[in-house]
Amino acid sequence: MPSAYIIANVTVTDPQQYEQYKIWSTVAIQAHGAEVCARGGRVEVLEGDWTPDRVVVLKFPSIDAARRFNDSPEYGRARAAREGAAVMRMVVVEGV
Repeated sequence: MPSAYIIANVTVTDPQQYEQYKIWSTVAIQAHGAEVCARGGRVEVLEGDWTPDRVVVLKFPSIDAARRFNDSPEYGRARAAREGAAVMRMVVVEGV
């Protein structure tokens, strides 16, 4: 079964409130065994006009595992903490 990656671009609008999201999303990440590949590091555009803000990449063993994480009560708590503090754009991509 191929792995899967959640890739997110986050525009933080309230950094202080966003800290609560980071705490709860870490709990969810740990509860679902995701591997953090990137989380808010330096971004350099190599091609095109995409100008991402905060990029997060999480690795899961499958798309189903990534969906379970996204639909989980743990991540639901993180999502509620993020409300009004950031704009989230997130996809899941099947790996090879």
